[in-house]
Amino acid sequence: MSDEEHHFEAKGDAGASKTYPQQAGTIRKNGYIVIKNRPCKVVEVSTSKTGKHGHAKCHFVGIDIFNGKKLEDIVPSSHNCDVPHVNRTDYQLIDISEDGFVSLLTENGSTKDDLRLPTDDNLLGQIKDGFAEGKDLVVSVMSAMGEEQICALKDIGPKN
Repeated sequence: MSDEEHHFEAKGDAGASKTYPQQAGTIRKNGYIVIKNRPCKVVEVSTSKTGKHGHAKCHFVGIDIFNGKKLEDIVPSSHNCDVPHVNRTDYQLIDISEDGFVSLLTENGSTKDDLRLPTDDNLLGQIKDGFAEGKDLVVSVMSAMGEEQICALKDIGPKN
C-alpha cells in the first residue's frame, strides 16, 4: 500500500442531481421529462414501430412547467431520458412587495423572500385580490432544476 495521503478539495454542493435517468419507453403521459434543458410535463406520448434496422422511437410532447411553452422530442425507446426532480411545497403568503416579490412563511417558521409573483394573469389576479381582501392564502410552489415558481393558490379562510 502507498503511504501517500490523498487530499480532496470540496467543490460545490453535495452532488444532488437536478435530474435522474429513466428509460424513454417507460415515461408515460402526465409524467415529467427534460426537453431542450427545460423541465416539462408530458401531455402526449406516441411510440413508433421498430424499423428495418433500429429502435422503436418515442415521440414526446411536453409543456414547460414554468413558462407553459410546448416542446417536442423524439428519443429511441431503449435510450435514457433525463427526468427532473419536481417538488411542490405549500407556503403561507405573508406579504406582497411593490417590486413583485412575495414573502412566504415556511413550515419551520422562517420566511422565504426570493420568489416573484407568477406571470399567469389569472393566478396573479387571484393572489392580489385575495391578499387585498385580507384572506389567509396558501400558495403552492413548484421547484425543478434550480427554478421555483408559484403554480397554485388555496384560500384557507379569512384572517382572524
